Amino acid sequence: MTGRFAPSPSGRMHLGNLWSCLLAWLAARSGGGGMVLRLEDLDPDRCRPEYCDQIMRDLEWLGLDWDGAPVYQSRRTEIYQQAFQRLKQQALIYPCFCTRAERLAASAPHRADGVSIYDGRCARLTNAAQEELSRTRRPAWRVRVPEMEICFTDLLQGEFGENLARDCGDFILRRSDGVFAYQLAVVVDDACMGVSQVVRGRDLLSSTPRQIWLQDRLGLPHPEYGHLPLLLAPDGRRLAKRDRDRELGCLQAQYTAQSLVGRLAWAANLIDRPQDITPQELLPLFSWEKLPKGDMTI
Repeated sequence: MTGRFAPSPSGRMHLGNLWSCLLAWLAARSGGGGMVLRLEDLDPDRCRPEYCDQIMRDLEWLGLDWDGAPVYQSRRTEIYQQAFQRLKQQALIYPCFCTRAERLAASAPHRADGVSIYDGRCARLTNAAQEELSRTRRPAWRVRVPEMEICFTDLLQGEFGENLARDCGDFILRRSDGVFAYQLAVVVDDACMGVSQVVRGRDLLSSTPRQIWLQDRLGLPHPEYGHLPLLLAPDGRRLAKRDRDRELGCLQAQYTAQSLVGRLAWAANLIDRPQDITPQELLPLFSWEKLPKGDMTI
């Protein structure tokens, strides 16, 4: 088994990031598995090298290790381009010239979480219309999804499925500025790095069917998935780096590494009360059956 940390270096990690990292590490290491560190720094506007360095220091402070050198997505553009071309050869990709305002103004359906589903208007453009629009706009590139149900069994959330066309819609694989999208990069990287178990937050559960579909289109293996409940701010909001919610810099002023690990382990039902403990000491206590399924404040 090989697990992975895959943080985005867009700011200091918060408590929810630490929660995911700790449980991903425990899930892999408790079974004698390996651990990969991948820094998902694709977005040049938000990600900075100093945040990458800080993440590594913070993981080490918490007592979490990984195998081999860290992997930086920003250095793997050529590999993503190869996968992009394979999908293009299958006639699955088309240019999208819609601006953000045009997408929001469209009468497209919305998912239960409020995210709009692209109505596919650019998939219907003629070659002549594409050529005309390309004179004034640089397109993003979307992948054309079928009317297909993709289902899988999550290690924690159980059975989950989505109809790609109805619940997801044609999604972006490369932005108009040339940056490859998360959905493509994560699928390619997990396969390249031999990741066989993906442990991450429940907010990414709905991404999994489209990633499984991409894996099939590219002939890549399926990892097993475990989606963790989210840790919420006291007012019920999801923790966000931009709001500096429970960020590690502030937490280090209140807790030692062992006491913070203990609070997270208690929230995960691995111990019966908060206490000082190291990740290594938690290894024999880890079990998927113990973990809570619902979101919580801590």
